[in-house]
Amino acid sequence: MINEILAAIENRSALDIIRYVDEKFGDQVVFSTSFGIEDQVITHLLAETKSKASLFTLDTGRLFPETYSVWNKTLSRYKLPIATYYPNTEALQQLLTEKGPLSFYESVENRKECCGIRKVEPLNRALKGFKVWLTGIRAEQSPNREHMLSVEWDEGHQLLKIHPLFHWSLQEVELFLKENNVPYNALHNKGFPSIGCQPCTRAVQPGEDQRAGRWWWEDQSKKECGLHTTRTA
Repeated sequence: MINEILAAIENRSALDIIRYVDEKFGDQVVFSTSFGIEDQVITHLLAETKSKASLFTLDTGRLFPETYSVWNKTLSRYKLPIATYYPNTEALQQLLTEKGPLSFYESVENRKECCGIRKVEPLNRALKGFKVWLTGIRAEQSPNREHMLSVEWDEGHQLLKIHPLFHWSLQEVELFLKENNVPYNALHNKGFPSIGCQPCTRAVQPGEDQRAGRWWWEDQSKKECGLHTTRTA
């Protein structure tokens, strides 16, 4: 199946990839958006193609005000329903009771525990029942992603993952936003190429990697939150 899809979408535009996925899988497709620039491109393309795909987002409870702002602008512009998933209340309360609100700074294990509660568990609920997961992943975003494929089998969630913008450059993303007047997060104009939770994201300095501002206190090789790590080729 993976090789078949890879062959079918090879050298095709992101728009054509989304049309292909829509024709092949219909309402069995779900798209996860965090309202970053890549996700805004895909949301625009889903609206343009009148895709049958469902959309969802994860609200960790620690997003930037600017993220909530572009969320509202996206709803207003595209009129697409975006299902919202929150952390499990009891698990989050227990974490804060036992370790406090800033435990993620203390160790990689603690940070992954926080990501697990605020992102991974809600993601599992959001993906349930779907067969294809569309994402805004691009290969150049981090060292971990350079070794991925544009189509993968996610063993943990038992579904296909397809990345329509996998081979896009940052410049291509920015040009698309400008040419199509796509709403985007104002933090991208302030040195934030990758935006997550507010306590875990800082601006990137000139010459730094695009994801250097995410969990900046950790080793570069560990900079994933667990959302895109369960996969096999």
